[in-house]
Amino acid sequence: MTTPLTRDQRAAVLAGFLGWMLDAFDFFLVVMSLTAIAQEFRRSDAAVAFSITLTLAFRPLGALVFGLIADRYGRRRPLMANLVFYSIAQVCSGLAPTFVSFLAFRALFGIGMGGEWGIGASLVMEKVPAARRGVFSGLLQQGYAAGYLLAALCYFYVFPRWGWRPLFFIGGLPALLAVYVRSQVTESEVWMRTRHSTWRDLGRSLTTNWKPFLYLTALMALMNGVSHGTQDLYPTFLQRDWGLGPLARAGVTAVSMVGALAGGILCGLYSDRLGRRHTIVAALAGAVLLIPLWAFAPSLGLLVAGAFAMQFLVQGAWGVIPAHITELSPDAVRGSLPGFAYQCGVLIASVMPWLGARLAVDWPYGRAMAVTAGMVFVGCAVVAGLGPERRGVAYGRGESRRDEVGLDPPRPT
Repeated sequence: MTTPLTRDQRAAVLAGFLGWMLDAFDFFLVVMSLTAIAQEFRRSDAAVAFSITLTLAFRPLGALVFGLIADRYGRRRPLMANLVFYSIAQVCSGLAPTFVSFLAFRALFGIGMGGEWGIGASLVMEKVPAARRGVFSGLLQQGYAAGYLLAALCYFYVFPRWGWRPLFFIGGLPALLAVYVRSQVTESEVWMRTRHSTWRDLGRSLTTNWKPFLYLTALMALMNGVSHGTQDLYPTFLQRDWGLGPLARAGVTAVSMVGALAGGILCGLYSDRLGRRHTIVAALAGAVLLIPLWAFAPSLGLLVAGAFAMQFLVQGAWGVIPAHITELSPDAVRGSLPGFAYQCGVLIASVMPWLGARLAVDWPYGRAMAVTAGMVFVGCAVVAGLGPERRGVAYGRGESRRDEVGLDPPRPT
């Protein structure tokens, strides 16, 4: 019989989920409003898509700064500071008087967005039982899909009445989550047992682990290509190729995110039993086979079905990631290493929205998305399948030097 989570564990999971959900909600408001923003600032779709690229490109800076602070001073207080920071940047985006200022605020938001994931993931994964990391990994990561769903619903109700700017004012709500973290979440016991006494020790631990950092960066570049290549321009695809209005676009997107939520949680649970690598590879293989239905559906009904199934598989692969990459990261740098590698991968993958929009100048959006998605699906499956795995590793138990530098061979699953 599964032992219920303690109150502290539940609070950490809820805080991590909501933090990532509201972060994604803020991010996807630009995705949903891309054409309206372009019209107001008299810019092209590709120019506004560059603001998405800019946000993604600044995320590594936030991951490094907030992650190092989390490894030095704990997970809890940096998480609170991060929530307030990215909320302010989001509200300022809605107040931007010019396109240049809008870009500047999206860059600042990227710093905040980059910092949240690493702190939240390390806090949650260090608190939940090792045998159940996969299912809570899937739940945590699907905060991203829930944020996209929330953005679609908010767009559905707010945009037709008041336009795009009020959406960004609502995006200031994550600041209130800091109050919950302050009152309900305790510090990670794993961090308290493995904390660094000096910045020099922390820096040495980070640089020593360059091998797992390079592998995780490569993996996360491809994983982010998988998600951003199937999500960021999808509402624009629905408008340009299918002629759908705001309400219909929001509806299709919402249905796809329901699939994402289900896929992330179920595949996370599956990974606890049969392994992280095998789960990722299986999900991506299914996604490759699904591309024709997702991008070239002959009817609206099949388009909706393809959107649901594609995000079930894409976020199914992603549901494994919080557990997988925190398990591959040593205790001493778990606040900074996985988050920084994740966001460096985002930086590499940040060309995906621009590339998709650029290809769509000469091709239909469906063909542009199919080509880019197919390439990253195959590449990511190969890198994940050939990489290491440490499913169920015990945290805070004084890892050996060989474990710490990531030289262990892949664990059989």
